[in-house]
Amino acid sequence: MANFAKPSAPRFSVEVYQNEFLPAGGRDVHAIVTVTSTGGATATAAYAPGQDAAVVIMVDCSGSMEYPPDKMRGAREATAAAIDTLRDGTAFAVIAGTHEAKEVYPGRGGLATAGPATRAQAKEALRGLHAGGGTAIGTWLRLADGLLRRTPAQIRHGILLTDGRNEHEDPAVLRATLDACAGRFTCDARGVGTDWEVKEVRGIANALLGSADIVADPARLAEDFTRMMEKVMGKEVADVALRLWTPVGAEIQYVKQVSPSVQDLTDRRTGAGPRAGDYPTGSWGDESREYHVCVRVPGGSVGQEMLAARASLVLPGPDGEPRPPLAQGLVRAVWTDDLGASTAISPQVAHYTGQAELAEAIQQGLEARKMGDVDGATAKLGRAVQLASASGNANTAKLLAKVVDVVDAVAGTVRLKAKVADADEMTLETRSTQTVRVKKT
Repeated sequence: MANFAKPSAPRFSVEVYQNEFLPAGGRDVHAIVTVTSTGGATATAAYAPGQDAAVVIMVDCSGSMEYPPDKMRGAREATAAAIDTLRDGTAFAVIAGTHEAKEVYPGRGGLATAGPATRAQAKEALRGLHAGGGTAIGTWLRLADGLLRRTPAQIRHGILLTDGRNEHEDPAVLRATLDACAGRFTCDARGVGTDWEVKEVRGIANALLGSADIVADPARLAEDFTRMMEKVMGKEVADVALRLWTPVGAEIQYVKQVSPSVQDLTDRRTGAGPRAGDYPTGSWGDESREYHVCVRVPGGSVGQEMLAARASLVLPGPDGEPRPPLAQGLVRAVWTDDLGASTAISPQVAHYTGQAELAEAIQQGLEARKMGDVDGATAKLGRAVQLASASGNANTAKLLAKVVDVVDAVAGTVRLKAKVADADEMTLETRSTQTVRVKKT
């Protein structure tokens, strides 16, 4: 792998989309905050982050990975593909996960530095990955955390693959582990086959600000791992926070990432000075994400206006010292007696409110279906079809069509299919939170 000159650091921008007009006494202000990072690592494909990045790959090696054998074979091939995608200078390690965690490579309680020799050694070490034992995912994450904490790399990332449920560990232990690891590294989680728990895998990814997905066919693992690692190699700035400041009397009601997927960040707030709080967003490359912010302000009278919130992108400073914001935008409130102005809904707010409802409708509908509640499942999944159609979320619409027969997408009229493949149902559930950007007009 060749080395290339490092481009300039990414530039962040913040745009706020909202209807700032409220009726007299109105209190809730909704805004979509669009954050865009440009000019970073992914703007120059050949750029190698080098020692700014560290990655730990956690491979499920429990006994179930041998049934069928192509799961273990696919896991080895996928891990080798991910190792080949590492750029020179990246710190990395491979962990075999069962009811305990074992460092397969480099095996010295540290991280190797990617280069031709270490890549070859790591791929040779993958021959030692064999299925046997139970599943205790918290132990895998704790070992990964320990390894990543020994590196000065700015970008710290994990990739976790599992094929089963976390049966050999108390759920409270996994939750505590995720709480401890949150903010120290990000992690993408993948389930292979159909014997794992969607909520469990998605919970790992949500806690560690990564992505979750299903790879039903083990033969597709290498492609997925390569794509994941390419994205990791495109990250250049870590630990970016969305800071929201509100004036006296105003309070943040919730903060949700709504694109590229729905993720509630409300409870992840940490204090950042008087009337300010930080919400973690993880690592960034060349990309754009959107956040739905709801602020409750004191009820005003007609003609009044106020700054409801200031949204800033910030990085942690040395020893906790404040740094200038990377970018910022303003959320406003203006009280009016113009009924048309105060009742209009911002297209961006309306779109992403619908996308959040779509995710919830899918999850509730699938849960009702599992419980045998045909009427409830039909109603919820019908609403999901309606929302997917209205928003242009074609990918989700295709996944829904594998679970229900669509009679009228616009009206949301559907019939539950008598037989649904486990992979189709799990794919819909896993990807239910993936959204589409608002249509440009």
